[in-house]
Amino acid sequence: MGATQQVNTTYQRIPPYVEIMDSTLRDGEQTNGVSFLPHEKLVMARKLLLDLNIDRIEVASARVSEGERQAVSKICAFARKAGRIGRVEVLGFVDGGQSIDWIAGCGAQVVNLLAKGSLKHCTQQLHKTPEQHIADICRELDYAARKGISVNLYLEDWSNGMKDSPEYVYQMMDALTADSLPVKIRRFMLPDTLGVMNPLQVIEYFRKMMKRYPDQHFDFHAHNDYDLAVSNSLAAVLSGAKGLHVTVNGLGERCGNAPLASVQAILKDQFHAKTSIVESQLNDLSRMVESFSGISVAPNQPIVGENVFTQVAGVHADGDSKDKLYYNELIPERFGRKREYALGKNSGRANIAKNLEELGLELTPEQTRRVTERITQLGDRKEIVTQDDLPYIVSDVLKHDGMEEHVRLVSYMVSTTYGLKPGANVRVEINGQQYEAGATGDGQYDAFVKALRYIYKKYLGRTFPILANYQVSIPPGGRTDALVQTVISWHYRGGLLRTRGLDADQTEAAIKATFKMLNIVENDMLKSQAEREQKN
Repeated sequence: MGATQQVNTTYQRIPPYVEIMDSTLRDGEQTNGVSFLPHEKLVMARKLLLDLNIDRIEVASARVSEGERQAVSKICAFARKAGRIGRVEVLGFVDGGQSIDWIAGCGAQVVNLLAKGSLKHCTQQLHKTPEQHIADICRELDYAARKGISVNLYLEDWSNGMKDSPEYVYQMMDALTADSLPVKIRRFMLPDTLGVMNPLQVIEYFRKMMKRYPDQHFDFHAHNDYDLAVSNSLAAVLSGAKGLHVTVNGLGERCGNAPLASVQAILKDQFHAKTSIVESQLNDLSRMVESFSGISVAPNQPIVGENVFTQVAGVHADGDSKDKLYYNELIPERFGRKREYALGKNSGRANIAKNLEELGLELTPEQTRRVTERITQLGDRKEIVTQDDLPYIVSDVLKHDGMEEHVRLVSYMVSTTYGLKPGANVRVEINGQQYEAGATGDGQYDAFVKALRYIYKKYLGRTFPILANYQVSIPPGGRTDALVQTVISWHYRGGLLRTRGLDADQTEAAIKATFKMLNIVENDMLKSQAEREQKN
């Protein structure tokens, strides 16, 4: 047996500070079907620069459209007032100064100039020799200097350039780092344009670049075609890259780019690198980009996915209660989130106990067993049980100390007729008294809610919570004939109250979610009344 050796976990090549450039507003917008409005770009830019405190943002490609000009101009006006104009960058082209003029006209001060990083791209796309291309770039640099524009330079298709034509790459670099240049290029940005590299190749090619050009600032721009964007980004940092390019939620052309949240977490936890990122803002930013892009985040996407801080297996919840045995450095509160314990057929008593504890409900072991059995049954039917549902399950199973049903649906009828507005007739029982009303609306559920609003206003003299969001989905694993899950968020007491309903019919599911909300509100009101009476 050989002697045991201590593994060296100190990474000497990692820079003391890794610069992060987010390209969501430029490269992320190249995701199929994604197009941001100017005001959406401005809102995201503010979030990235002020709340997340990211080093740099690439906000657009020059000369694309009038809408892009408006977006860049608005972002630059904001960034200048906020003292962050130097962090705003625009992709420009070797086009005889047209991109430089466009960028300067928008008020930006940094161009990310797109040059060719492989001989194939130079000769077959531009139909120019390397010498001609270099001469064109130098003229662009001279014009940028006269316009007061700083220059970073992309070597597009650099990964294939290093693989197939490394001498071309070195020829470009030798020319573009010469002291005789009219302006010094601040950063050389090395993209794996087609996402073809693996980490070993990244290390090999970056070390060659670092050996030949040790004083230059290199960024790495990864694509995720082989699902290696994050790994390749880290390999680049290990090999001397001073900057990484990312996008929120990994948006980007084809398979996307390196996801910001994943890159940040691994840099900090695995390699102890320093960045400027305010991690508590990552989740809010992810939700914002998800909304504006229309591209849903996978529930299992690290850091920002809906399920990543949810423990399903009961043994995990049990371990968490015993000195946090199933915790790691990815603490949800660090990212503005909280740990949850799923309720379903795999939950076990420990998961149930964790959720009961958060709700302030105390049950005996026998009562917990009975509630667990009911949740397991619901899980077998593919129903998603939430913490909000738990009081109802407890009440239904135990008929004891659960949330009372003060608001009950007695009967209802909804109708849709061609040429007429949908209508609803509703009879409800509130604290033992029955009320009835009818209404029309823009849909069956809208008509149903309007009838309820009428009852609450006319007969009870009370306001009805305002709907904030309405989502419909099929439970995981469902088929076309599966149950429909409706999740409704309501404005309530200065925050949001979220309830869910499950049924084969979408309207019925929404009605169930609505009555869950009404019972929560009614119970809160009765509880407050009782507390006031006790004080008096």
